[in-house]
Formats: sequence, structure tokens, C-alpha cells
Amino acid sequence: MNISIASFSFHGALAAGTIDVFGYLEACRYRYHLNSADIWNGLLGADVELQLDVDRLKKVRQAMDERDLVCVNYHADGCHPWEDDAETRQKHHALAYRHLKAAEILGAQTVRIDTGGRERHWSSEQFDFIAQAFRDFAVAAGNAGFKIGPETHWGATNYPDNMLKLHAAVDSPYYGILLHMGKDTWSSPDDYDRALAPIAIHTHIDQNTCTNRLDSALSILMEAGYRGALGIEHHTGKNEFAEVEAQIGLLRRAGSHARMGRAEGYRGNPLLDPVNELSHN
Repeated sequence: MNISIASFSFHGALAAGTIDVFGYLEACRYRYHLNSADIWNGLLGADVELQLDVDRLKKVRQAMDERDLVCVNYHADGCHPWEDDAETRQKHHALAYRHLKAAEILGAQTVRIDTGGRERHWSSEQFDFIAQAFRDFAVAAGNAGFKIGPETHWGATNYPDNMLKLHAAVDSPYYGILLHMGKDTWSSPDDYDRALAPIAIHTHIDQNTCTNRLDSALSILMEAGYRGALGIEHHTGKNEFAEVEAQIGLLRRAGSHARMGRAEGYRGNPLLDPVNELSHN
């Protein structure tokens, strides 16, 4: 079971100035004992030019290599294909390709770029534009050795019918989705995950899913043949190091349940007969 921590989980610490990308990598390897990094571009710097500085990206990659960490996902905000303003779309298009280069430097296995479009459905114009953008992204991703796709994140992407339609339209082996598990926009969180798990290339597993339905969520992924990382994501911006650790513990326990079954009630001390054990209780 390959667990990662979406580095957005530490956005509160980032805002407080108590973590940077190098501290995040150190925590992944030596605090949480993971072998994966899951890097949000916001952790790379306060502005785009710092985030995408090639020399600095190479230092981040070196830091991962020194810690035997693999970048299972790079998630880039601020470069989604669709915006209503044509000039903004052009800027986002150029920026997206810079983020794809950053992902290549980092050795990312998957990349998340959102689609844009804030309503329940995309218009025909929006859908065609987004689909073509991701066809182009998928070609670049395949050439660089990773997969790419949007997250079930905001707007139209929160709904399985839209994501399945877009997946069919892009139709590339280098395209899939980052499944933010357990959304309540469908008939049930289980049905939501079940509809989308077959096209997932990465996951975000939030605190609610970890606390309330983790066994069923992992079972759905296993039934779908999912082979990617299980990415913890925390959102409160408070007490993040401990909260992330708690989510990882729940995820590790649920993985053990999936392999071996849940622990049953107390079976007794095998070194005592029942009468003697009763006298000890």
C-alpha cells in the first residue's frame, strides 16, 4: 500500500511560514516513514516564477532522490484550460506546459491540472475546448512518461457523468482523473467512488472519508483494480502534522483490514485457563 500526503495538507503551516517544500520532504520520509511525495505547486513558492524556476526544481528533485522519495503526483493550480476570457485561456495554456516541464523534472508519475468551468455542466464550447486541451496535454504527458488529468475538485468536475464523458472524449492511455473520494454530489459517496474508481490514476482521501467510510472506500478501489497511490489530504489548516498522522494511521489500519479482516473481540489469554483468567479480571 503506497501512501502519500498531498502537500496542500500543510497549507496552514505554509501560510504561517513554518514549512517549505524541503521540510515537507523531510517529514514525508522521516516523520511519516513514506516513500512518496505528492507535491502541490503552492508549496514550491509564493509566485509562479519561483515555483517554476528550473534550478530550484532540480534541487527539489535532488532532495527527493536523497530521501528515496518518488513523486506520485504533481498538482498544479492556476493553469486550468477554460476561462471565459480568451486572453486568460492563452496565458493558462502556456503556463500549463511550464507546469508539465516542472512535473518532468520532478519525475512525477501523475499530474493534476483542473479543467475550469464552475457550473454543474460545461457548455458545448467549454467541453470541446477542455477535451482538446487534455488531448494535447496527454500527448505531452506520454512523451514525458507520466499520466495527466483533472481532479474531481470544483464545478462540473464534481459530477461523475461529466468526468466519464470527458474521459471518453480524451481517449488516451495517458489520461485519467485524480479521484477526490467520497463526494456527496451523486446518489451516495460509495456510488460516487464506484462510478469513478475505474478511471482514477491518483486519489485524495480527506478526513471525512478516513473517519467515516474508509473500509468501503478502499474496497471500491480494490474492486476497480486501482494501482496508484493512496493520497491523504487534510483541509482544516490547523494542527496539520498531528491530523495528517492520524489520517495515515487510519489508512494503514484500513489497509490491514482489507488484507486480513477486522480485529474481533477479546479471545482470552492463551496462557491462562478460563477460570484463572476470570480471577485476573
